[in-house]
This record gives sequence, structure tokens and C-alpha cells, in this order.
Amino acid sequence: TATSGDTGKAALEGFRDVPGVHIMVFYPSHGVSPLQQDQMQKQLGNNVKVVGIEGNFDDAQGTLKKVFGSDLRERSAEKGVLFSSANSINWGRLLPQIVYYVSSWLRVTTAEDQRVSFCVPTGNFGNILACWYAGQMGLPVGKLICASNSNNVLTDFLATGTYDRNRPFYQTASPSMDILISSNLERMLYFLSDGDCELVAGLMEQLAQTGRYEVPAELLAKIQSVFGCGWASEDEVRAAIKSC
Repeated sequence: TATSGDTGKAALEGFRDVPGVHIMVFYPSHGVSPLQQDQMQKQLGNNVKVVGIEGNFDDAQGTLKKVFGSDLRERSAEKGVLFSSANSINWGRLLPQIVYYVSSWLRVTTAEDQRVSFCVPTGNFGNILACWYAGQMGLPVGKLICASNSNNVLTDFLATGTYDRNRPFYQTASPSMDILISSNLERMLYFLSDGDCELVAGLMEQLAQTGRYEVPAELLAKIQSVFGCGWASEDEVRAAIKSC
């Protein structure tokens, strides 16, 4: 798994000394908090490995995707070894997150048809996508507000329909949001385009080749009917924490 800080420790602890499982976590050496780094580097277990890389989370996740897209999985399977991922490259990561929103909704209201809006800080678009999935499964979900930090590529996309990762990368006090290539956005585009694989594949190819893409106007309108957005600078984040 690749981690921006949060998933790493959780995955290491979850799979610690589980028979038949070996786990390796890759994280950006200068892109996690000192506490997160300590949690990972000092993890106990005979089947765990942790590797700090030179680069950011996008570099770690992008390389991991290349591994999964290569023939390594097939060659390993021939030897009885299966590859899987513990972050949101793996759709299974979203399953427990869907439960969070059902639980939250039940705490907020007792009315069966009461719509509840959620504001979700996000970098990889997984947590907020899980909320959308909950809505598709019948949960009365209202507006979904995607909150970003200074790495506000998602805010710009949701506002304009243009996704452009050709921008400065900022290291912030919320490293799990320090991401410029949001993997789960591809899943959202697939569903809201009614499963238009050709369109989505074309957009992802543009992203890989040029670092940007623009969605059709009708798809953007559909996205904006569901998702709102906003972002906060580091000064605004500090001020909000102090105020609260």
C-alpha cells in the first residue's frame, strides 16, 4: 500500500503477524507527520515492512498502480502469491467508509426521508465517494461538499470541470490531503457518465500525458448537482482550529 500517513499505520497493525500475509507500506519520507512516521517505523510484527520514498504521495501511489498494471501479479500468482492493496486503489477500502455515513445519518435524524448533507475533507476522493455510494444504496444524502486544503485541484475541478495537476505541490499540516492525483475521482466519473468507459479512459489518458483534462458540460452539470466544494489556506485552517 501507498500511504499519505493515515492508512499506513492502520494497515500495518491490522495485518500484523496474520498468517500467510506480508505487508509493505510506502510513504513519502518528507510528507507525513513525525508522529505518523514513528507509528509506521516502530511497528511491531514479523511480516511488516515500511519504506520511505523520495517524492510525494502521488509518486508512491502512481508507482504502485504501475505494479498492479504490470504482469507481476500474473507471474506471482503462478507461484501461489496474490497481490492486493490496502488503500483505496482497492474498492474494499470504501466498504467500511460507507458504514460511517449510515451511522452518522442515524445519529443526526430519526426522520426516514430527512436528507443530510456532508462536508468531507478529502485528497484522494475516497471518503466522500463512499458517502455518494451510501446515497446510491438508499441513504437520504443531500449535498456533498468536498473540502480541500492548499492542494485544491479538486475544488478547481468541481467548480470548472477542468482537472489540472500542473500546479505547485504544497506540504501542509494535513498531509493526508496533500494529493494532486485523486484516484477515486475516476470511479465517480465512471458512474456519473453512466458507465462511459471510452470517455473515462480518454480522460485518464489525457491526465497521464498532459496532466489535465476537461469533462463535457453535461457531465459537469451532473457532478455539480451532487458535489459542492471549497478550500482553506493554512492560515485559515489554523484560525479555524484556534476558534473551535
